[in-house]
Amino acid sequence: MKKITADHQLYRRTVQRWGEDAQYDQAIEECAELITALLHYRRDKVADQQIIDELADVSLMVGQLSWMFGEERVQQAVERKLEKLEGLLADPERDRL
Repeated sequence: MKKITADHQLYRRTVQRWGEDAQYDQAIEECAELITALLHYRRDKVADQQIIDELADVSLMVGQLSWMFGEERVQQAVERKLEKLEGLLADPERDRL
């Protein structure tokens, strides 16, 4: 049996209150805010704390979406992506493309 964490309880309550569609929209909004902050950071228009705050918001939404779609499935996908990255780093030809 899976341990129900405080985060999972919070995610469940959030979805119950606002619904899945609203949480998808919230994730999109938080990602857009991070994108905007990064663009502004590259032009020295915001401090790094803005990036940290936006990363925290996106991290919370990633946790919630992972819970919604299945944390084991997400972790399996992460592991596949990490293996792919290792392969790309090991291939000296990739630097020439």
